[in-house]
Amino acid sequence: MKKEVLSLHEAIYDPIADLSTWRAMPTRSIGHLDPFLFLNHHGPQKYGPNNNGLPFGPHPHRGFETLTFVLQGDITHKDSVTGESVIKAGGIQWMTAGSGLIHAEVSSDEFKRNGGMEEVIQIWMNLPAKFKMTPPKYTGLQKDSIPAIAFDEGKGVLHLTSGSYQGQQGPVESITNLFTATLELKSGGVFQDDLPAGSQVLLYVVNGQVQVNGASAREHQLVELSTAGTELSITATQDSQLVYCHGIPFEEPIVAHGPFVMNTHDEIRQAIMDYQSGKLGSMAL
Repeated sequence: MKKEVLSLHEAIYDPIADLSTWRAMPTRSIGHLDPFLFLNHHGPQKYGPNNNGLPFGPHPHRGFETLTFVLQGDITHKDSVTGESVIKAGGIQWMTAGSGLIHAEVSSDEFKRNGGMEEVIQIWMNLPAKFKMTPPKYTGLQKDSIPAIAFDEGKGVLHLTSGSYQGQQGPVESITNLFTATLELKSGGVFQDDLPAGSQVLLYVVNGQVQVNGASAREHQLVELSTAGTELSITATQDSQLVYCHGIPFEEPIVAHGPFVMNTHDEIRQAIMDYQSGKLGSMAL
């Protein structure tokens, strides 16, 4: 049985400092897609020489994970627990905030000096109550560590971060068994998948235009699908790039306050106190 397309949600243009940003979730039309909480699409944007780079200085997180796809340019990750890494185009950053840390996402010195194109997708992925306070962890992987799995006679490529596809396993082991990937489809290319029963899909059109189980979706649209059904078919009507993830909903209470996502208001208050008292560590750029 095919998954039903319930709605198409337009990303909202919401720049951050001088960074072009499209927020696909949350918006007025959609809050979240359990277990996925948030999706920001930064760029594509050209920076000139001697620029200030990305504006995401030190800030705290607790209670969820972040996945960042670096489509163009680079990102320097720094945090109060695991250290620092520079990830270039085609790579990913996966951070389990868990019990909490302070981190920053900025541009490398090389990028700030020379400039160039920058484009980034960041997703926030919830953690269930049993994992909210898991120890923080960070994984940064370059393009050559991400499996690129061709399909439909080379008309499509799936870049697999976590989960499995065509017998291959993604390099990141998701503690909540999430499937995460990006898709590239040439015009006329077809991607088909049969998902586990009850799966929630996160499908965002980065660029191009596609047909999703018969419904047309274009650049900067988030496709909301039913959790019923297992069959998914995507046909590109233009050369297209998409974010494609899925997981089983947790169906737990969500209480969010800025950079903290917990199950209760008391847990949010505790997270704020722990941050203010220095229990999440400290860092300076």
